[in-house]
Parts: sequence; structure tokens; C-alpha cells
Amino acid sequence: MGANTSQVSDLCENQSLRTLIGTESISENDPFWNQLISFTFISPTSSGDSKLLEEAVIPLAKILIENNPRTGNFGALVRIFLGRTKELKISTECQDQLFIWQAHNALFMIRCLLKVFISEMTEEELHQQFSYQERAPGSCDTGREDLLEELMCNLVHLVVEVPLLDITYSILFEAVTTMLVLLSYQLFHKEILRDGLIYQYLMKERCVSLTSRLVKTLLYNFIRQEKCPPPATHIFDQQSDGGGLLYGLASGVASGLWSVFTLGGASSKPGLEQEQNPLPLSNQSLLLLLVLANLTDGPNDCPNPYRQAVTCFKNTQDTSSIPTEQHHTFQINFNSLYTALCEQQRSDQATLLLYTLLHQNTNMRNYMLSRTDMENLVVPILEILYHVEDRNSHHVYMALIILLILTEDDTFNRSIHEVVLKNITWYSERQLTEISLGSLLILVVIRTIQYNMTRTRDKYLHTNCLAALANMSAQFRCLHQYAAQRIISLFALLSKKHNKVLEQATQSLRGPRGADDSSVLPDYAQDLNVIEEVIRMMLEIINSCLSNSLHHNPNLVYALLYKRELFEQFRTHPSFQDIMQNLDTVIGFFSQRLEAAGTDLSVERVQEVIMKGAQALPNDRLKKFPELKFKYVEEDQPEDFFIPYVWSLVFNSGVGLHWSTTNIQLFSMDSA
Repeated sequence: MGANTSQVSDLCENQSLRTLIGTESISENDPFWNQLISFTFISPTSSGDSKLLEEAVIPLAKILIENNPRTGNFGALVRIFLGRTKELKISTECQDQLFIWQAHNALFMIRCLLKVFISEMTEEELHQQFSYQERAPGSCDTGREDLLEELMCNLVHLVVEVPLLDITYSILFEAVTTMLVLLSYQLFHKEILRDGLIYQYLMKERCVSLTSRLVKTLLYNFIRQEKCPPPATHIFDQQSDGGGLLYGLASGVASGLWSVFTLGGASSKPGLEQEQNPLPLSNQSLLLLLVLANLTDGPNDCPNPYRQAVTCFKNTQDTSSIPTEQHHTFQINFNSLYTALCEQQRSDQATLLLYTLLHQNTNMRNYMLSRTDMENLVVPILEILYHVEDRNSHHVYMALIILLILTEDDTFNRSIHEVVLKNITWYSERQLTEISLGSLLILVVIRTIQYNMTRTRDKYLHTNCLAALANMSAQFRCLHQYAAQRIISLFALLSKKHNKVLEQATQSLRGPRGADDSSVLPDYAQDLNVIEEVIRMMLEIINSCLSNSLHHNPNLVYALLYKRELFEQFRTHPSFQDIMQNLDTVIGFFSQRLEAAGTDLSVERVQEVIMKGAQALPNDRLKKFPELKFKYVEEDQPEDFFIPYVWSLVFNSGVGLHWSTTNIQLFSMDSA
């Protein structure tokens, strides 16, 4: 980041940087600043390169921390940047690439230094580093503006005011990334931060007045999915000899002083990093949006304005007036947002945004449920659940809760059985050449339950899977033969597990019990109780389907008859007697009709008998039970889950950001 620099290892020896961090104050009018910020550089986008850069910056930043109270050079660098932000919009309109490029470089240097500062000091100490002045070495002049607040407010202003073009892409990325860095104090605290300087700045009128514009801009950055422009080509032409991005500068910058700084050296292949992270601004904007939306409410129940903006924005095609009591609302193109959400579900953060909008933004939820192409959204969610072994548990939870929220809507539950999908290539257990979206959803949820039974044994996962199936059960239509088989197969697995635990519990009662065996019986009793709850729920799901849409589901009746012996043992069980009545009725009714049809019946003949029997079975023969309906409700204090989760996403997915695991307190590295 200075004269004749081409390798990260050269940073510590760079004369311009040594001057910045040294013991001498540098006047803001000194030509030095123009030289310092006149370098070209490919920002790191991989974690490995970011780690190399951070390791090189740390010793420089520590020297600056020591000398800055006497020199005020860090504050001077910030003011140099702030002075340029006032002209950025005009510079963009005038295509003044050199001016934008220098402003970007100044901000990049500030961000790199801030990241080290934040890991080394408290917010109060950070504030002090901004306050030291050149004219009064070693003292803090509180009479002047709050430079840290100015920086935060200017970053918000920059993001909302400067249009996204090739020449502004890098500085917009830096602005968003620097805001993330300023908010990253949360990483170094185990408890949820509910106040603090940075938080207060964001909640003051200067930033709050831009809330809706900031949230809208971050959403549009996510929607647009703009790829990073080729490195530096929007400013300088690359040399034909392949020697890097050497260039001659416009007047006002000393020619020849500066050469390229790239993380792999001057001869690195352009675009290599961008291939690894092709959408850095989109990714970073989404992470910042999630961080802001999950900030805690302020004191005296003052709501988080950024969450308010996320929860109440409307469609650009919605012509109804905005209620006056809704603060920070705005309009955005729902079709574009929906398309981006469908395309990006492979990432945790896009799934978390989808969850947030479905759960909290009624306008967006209603829009999504009204779409006639819901398969574009649901199939990627099912693919997340299908590859449960490769996903982190939080991503699986979010995907599952999204399905649960969707299944609260009866129209959704009906429509998914009308959408026919062809050749689901990622479903490997069986070739699915043609299947309804509803049947595929059932298959994937049942597979998730079976995976959970054999691996993670997570009751929360079980509960939500069964709740989604229960919500859909009354609307099951034309279930695929394989889906019907898997419903009964899951019941068989549960039955087998029930019998095994029951046998173990019985043996433990018969066997000799010593002084240390007092805990054995309660454990078996608890296991048995959990399994019986799940069996009860599965029986209710099957019963709900038979009671409400038997004539639409001959394949389920066929699978039920084929495995009828599974249900014998539960007829007289006190926990299941009531719900077994309908199943007994159905099994008995169709068994009689099959016996009357003769022996050695073909599959086709059995199906024909079932189809005719379904039309003949009187509705009043089946006892009515309350409709199965489950609604997702967030836990109390959801921030205890979501804030660590969001910051784990920043930690793992933030482009060009690397944090040492040593000082991370918010979450364990296992959960990250």
C-alpha cells in the first residue's frame, strides 16, 4: 500500500506507511496524503489472502496505536477520506475515476487499520484514537466534531447516495465492509451487546433518517447480483507484457512513485479472486443487512429502525397508501427480490433473509404465496434439506422453518400438488422422472426425519418436520407411489424403534438393579415417551389424509393395506386407540372389498378396487378429529440465537475479511 510495493511482505518496509505510523505529525495539507492513497490494488476476497494481509497490517497498526496519541495521523487520514466523500457523487457523474480511486484507497487503509484497532481496544479507546489532534500532541480535543460518528454517518450516506457503476463498485464494497468491521465488536463479547457507541450512532437521527434508503440499497445490491468488475481495468489499461497493472498517473500525482500491490505479487492472474467470490458486493450487502436487522431494540422499548424497514416495505406495484404509523417503509420490486431469493438459496445468508421476510414482512409473504411458480423457491429449500449431511444445523433449521411457515397456508398446501416436476437429478435414492412438488416435499421431510433419528436425534428438528407434514396432511392430493410408501416406511421404522425401547425397558425392570441403576428406568421411560409422541403424530397425519382426501390418495391406501400388520399392535394401546379407529375402518373396509374381488390380484386390479372403494366409502364412517394446524412462533429473546448465527455467517462468508479465532467470544468455533 505504498511506494514500490508488490508483495504483502513488503508492507512493513514501505516508507510511506512508515511515515504514516511514525512519530511525526503530518499536516492534512501535506502532499504526502496524495501520494499515500495513490496505489492500485486488488482487494482480497479469499480468506487466505485476507489472513496474509491482516498479518502484515497488525504490526503496523500496533505501532500507530502507540504513536497516534502524539501525531493524530489516523484522524488526519480519516479526515482526508471524509473530505473526498463530499465530492463522490459529483465525481461519479463526471466520471472522475482518479478521485473515486483515491477515496477508495483511503477507505481501504482505514478499514484495515480499524479491524486491528477493534480487536485490540474497547469502543471508548477506539473513540479516543479518532479524537487525537495533530495540533495538540498527546491530548484529546473534545471541542471538535466526533470523527468516529462522522465516519459512520458518511459511510451510510455514501452507500445510499453513490450509484452502483463499474467505477464505484470497489468503494461501495469498501463502505459496506467498513460498516461491518465497525459493528464487529459483537464478535469479541459472549453476551449480546445492547448498547455502545457504534450502536448509538446508528440509532441517532442522522443515520436513522436514512434507514429506509440504506435497507433498500442493500436489498437492491443483493438483488442485482453484480459481478466485481475486472481488477483495475475500469481505471487503467493493463500492460500488454503481462507485468501487472503498472501505469502512469494523471497530473498531480508523481509519476513512477507507485507500482502495483496485489496479494499474489504483480504478476497475479487478474480475476482469480473474483472467480472464487464473483459477487462480493451482493454478499457483503446481505450480511450487513442481516446484522442491522438483528440489532437489539433500544432502551425504553425503542424498536430497531432497520428491522422495522425490513418488515414493512411494500411492492413497487402496490398503489395503496402507506399507513402513517409505519416508519421507515419504502417500495421495492418484489418480482426482482423473489427471483434473487430463488437463485441464491445455496447460501446460509440468503436462506436467513428468506426466513426473515416470510416471518416478519406480511407484504412479502403474501406476495410469495400468491406466486404461480413456487417451485422455484421451494425446490432449492428442499435441496438444502436433502443434503442435510453437508449443511450446518442452523441452515437446516432455517430451511425447515421456511417450509413450516409456508405450510401454514392452505392455498400453498393445495397448489404444491398441482405442480408437476420432471427429473429431479439431485434426489439419488430413486429416479424421479415425474413427481408433484407436494410429494417431493413429503419425501424430503421424511428423509430428514429418518436422518435425524439415526444421527442427530434433535427433538426440535423432529417437531418442525412433523408439524410441516401435519399442516399439509388434510390437503394431500394424488400422492406419488413412492411418497406414500415412505410415509408408511417411516411409521414402520418408528414402530420398530418403539418395540426395541419397550423391550429394553422391560428387561431393565426384570434384571437385578444395583445402587447405581436408579437412572436407567427414567431414561427408557423418556425415550419411550418421545417415540410414542412421534408415533401419535404420524398416525394423526395418516388419519388426517384419510379423513379429508381419501379418494384423492389411492397410493396411500395401497401402502397402508400392504403393511397393515404394522398397525395391529397399536389398536389396543391406550395412547393410540382413538386415532386407530379410522385406520381400522379404512383397512377393514378395503380388505373386505379386496377379498370379494378374488385371489392373486394384480397390482393394477388392486388399485382399481381401491379407486372404486374410495368413492363408495361413506364420509360419516370416519370419525372427525380437530384439524391439524401448527404455527411457527419465535422463541423468547430470539436475538440469543440470531445474533450469534448472523455473526458466524459474517465470520465464515465475509468477503475479504479474516478474523483470528483466538479472541472470538460470541460463538464457539464448532458452531461457526
